[in-house]
Amino acid sequence: MPEEILELRKLSKTFREGETERAVFNAVDTTVCKGEFIVLLGRSGSGKSTLLNLISGIDLPTSGEVLIAKQNLTSMSEHQRTLFRRDHIGFIFQFYNLIPTLTVMENLLLPLELKKIKTADAQEQASKLLDQVGLLDRAKSYPDRLSGGEQQRVSICRALIHQPLLLLADEPTGNLDAETGNQILALLNQLAREHRMTTLMVTHSQEVAALADRIMTICNGRLVDQFPSMQAKP
Repeated sequence: MPEEILELRKLSKTFREGETERAVFNAVDTTVCKGEFIVLLGRSGSGKSTLLNLISGIDLPTSGEVLIAKQNLTSMSEHQRTLFRRDHIGFIFQFYNLIPTLTVMENLLLPLELKKIKTADAQEQASKLLDQVGLLDRAKSYPDRLSGGEQQRVSICRALIHQPLLLLADEPTGNLDAETGNQILALLNQLAREHRMTTLMVTHSQEVAALADRIMTICNGRLVDQFPSMQAKP
C-alpha cells in the first residue's frame, strides 16, 4: 500500500463577508501519497492559496481535519503547528521571501541550523543543492544581486534542504517572465521527482499540469480529481 502523507477529512472553510458567510470549501476529503506530484488548478479567488494555508497549518479550517503523516495539525496549538511546519513542510512562494541580509548559503543553512544539524553536514547539503540548480558560484552573494529566476532557484533549494514530508508551491513562477518561469517549473519538477518529494503546486501552467501525477481542480468548494491526460480548465 502506498504511504499516505496528506489526508483531508471533511475539510470546510467559511469566511464572513459583512452580514453573510462565504463557503470556500465544503466537506473536502482527499489523500495524497508519498512522492505524488499534484497540480492544483482553479479560477482566481476559488481558494487555491487558502487550501495551501490550511494544509500547512498557517490557517485553521472552520471544521474538519488536516493530517500530515498521520499527525493531526488541527488538534495542535499554534506553537506546535509552527514547529511542525518548520521541520516537515517546505514552502515556495511567488515572491521568493529570501532574507535580504543573509547570503545565498546562509539562507539555505538557516532551516538546518533550526533543526540543529551539524554545520559541516549542513554546508555539504546546501552546496549539493546549489550545484544542482547551477548556483554554487553564487553562494556568497546576497539576494539583491540575483535575478528573479536565480532567487526562485534559491527559494526552491531552501524549501527542499531540510527534506520535508510535504512541499507546497504557491504559483512559484507568478513573478517571472514566461521563459524563466518555464525553466523554474521544469527544475522544480526535476528536483521533486529526484528527491521523491510529495508536492502540491498551485500553477496556471498547462505544461506542468501535463507532467503531474494528478490534477486537482477547485470547483464550487470541492476538489475534483483529474488525470493529466484529461483537459484541465484553469
